[in-house]
Amino acid sequence: MVKKYTVIDRIDAIVKWIILIIVGVFTAFPFLWMVVSAFKTKEEIMDTSKFLPQSLHWENFITVIFNSPIPRYIVNSLLISLAIVFIQIITGALIAYAIVFMKFKGRGILFGIIMVTYMLPTAATYIPSYIILANHQLLNTYTGLIISSSVSIFGIFLLRQAFMQVPSAMVEAAQIDGASHFRILHLVVFPMTKSSFITFGLMSFIASYNNYMWPSLITNDSDKYMVSQGLRSFFIEGGAYGTEWSLVMAASAGIVIPLLIMFAFAQKWFIDGIGGDTGVKG
Repeated sequence: MVKKYTVIDRIDAIVKWIILIIVGVFTAFPFLWMVVSAFKTKEEIMDTSKFLPQSLHWENFITVIFNSPIPRYIVNSLLISLAIVFIQIITGALIAYAIVFMKFKGRGILFGIIMVTYMLPTAATYIPSYIILANHQLLNTYTGLIISSSVSIFGIFLLRQAFMQVPSAMVEAAQIDGASHFRILHLVVFPMTKSSFITFGLMSFIASYNNYMWPSLITNDSDKYMVSQGLRSFFIEGGAYGTEWSLVMAASAGIVIPLLIMFAFAQKWFIDGIGGDTGVKG
């Protein structure tokens, strides 16, 4: 049966499309401006009367790739962020599994304590974390950056909520068959909550990749800079009036590329994970 649309329905749809287009334009414009500016000269960027460049200046990207430290910063951020994501997924999954499926006294209190720590301002953890790293000679090291971010409270909460959607009968049946907790997590729980794992991994990667304050506090060697630190260093290199804006825009566009690639490949699972789809069918 074909659904008939009334005039009110069509007007409502048009209004929604107009609102979405306007919001989309405002959301995408800064990114579009950055990409367009990356192909301009410094003088063209300063000339606000023209949006498009007279010609595409690919040499901006060539200079950033071959004559700047930006590629090294991107590699640093990719390696460190991937290591952090891997460790956070493991620690988050193990803690969430224990809280949901393992019966022991005080698990509710344990989860409460974990969530209370999530309410602490991030800045409140900087001094004790810095002291711990200093005592173990881990300042200005990749190891210090990774270990200090090895647990995500948000990840524990997200995976716990996903694990609670898994039928307990399936876990109990696997236990009766003699499966270990690690085997149950790997073969039963993970396939049913894969979207939540991917969502958490993507969000964790973005947070680590874009992190600026904490890496700036514990690293002072430019060879160990992550992209946010490196871009700021690249930005202020020429001083307030000597900044090569075209190169800064090209570097910024290059830094965003890994995130766009990840979203392109993971958007389906990301949307499923946000929607709470665990893959469990009735």
